Amino acid sequence: MSDATSPENRSLTPGLYIVSTPIGNLGDITLRAVEVLRQCDGVACEDTRVTGKLLKHLGISKPMWRYDDHSEHRDRTRLVESMRSKAVALVSDAGTPMVSDPGYRLVNDCRAEGIPVTALPGACAAISGLALSGLPNDRFLFAGFLPSKEKARRETLDELAAVDATLVFYETAPRLTKSLAAIEAALPDREVAVAREITKLHEELRRGLPSGLLAYYDANPPKGEIVLLVGPPPESIASEEDADAMLRNALRTMKASQAAAQVAKATGMDRKTLYARAMGLRLA
Repeated sequence: MSDATSPENRSLTPGLYIVSTPIGNLGDITLRAVEVLRQCDGVACEDTRVTGKLLKHLGISKPMWRYDDHSEHRDRTRLVESMRSKAVALVSDAGTPMVSDPGYRLVNDCRAEGIPVTALPGACAAISGLALSGLPNDRFLFAGFLPSKEKARRETLDELAAVDATLVFYETAPRLTKSLAAIEAALPDREVAVAREITKLHEELRRGLPSGLLAYYDANPPKGEIVLLVGPPPESIASEEDADAMLRNALRTMKASQAAAQVAKATGMDRKTLYARAMGLRLA
């Protein structure tokens, strides 16, 4: 006879439960996540096929409702209303919901309606990639996916160049070389790490300058999900020789004013001084 106080027999308080799921290795599901998935009244998910496979692996059968940030307002309203009497688990296809995954609007609506929200910690590709990379992790900025358009990608990297922290991005395999090329142009002297297929059989971590990683992945097209990390700016102001080398590299693809602005962000040196040096290098 089962114990009435065992996890299987306790009921969840109505509300929203944000449940992290594995990013590759199914063994990374937490005991608490399994307990909530077993006890909840239903699961809101990005793709019922993906979540269905996870639930089947866990021996769990629950109603599933497709939910993402493109879901219509009335569907979200209906889901929120159901939580007045039901416990609903929110999952993404992999990892922690709302870390570049759906859920932001749903949580806001729950908060506005006084619906309890509980977050369960668990797998997150960004954090695992940071740990694997060996890059400074005392300060980091998660910036989601780089833009797909070349101009917007360049502007984003220029904007983030001066941030004194390791930059963490998600990237798809087909776009990796384009992003590495953009990083090479904007931040050529920063150390970069590519964490691929984290927790899976073919997990890979490569680290080096963007030029070297670009050459490698040009020759060896990657597969799978990717975390792309860029080390923080150097602590000390670059020497004049270093600045000249960075300016020469930048002048290959941009105007003197743009090159000066980029190197100023990367080194902390005076932009006007760098512009004068860039003009001198261009005329030399």
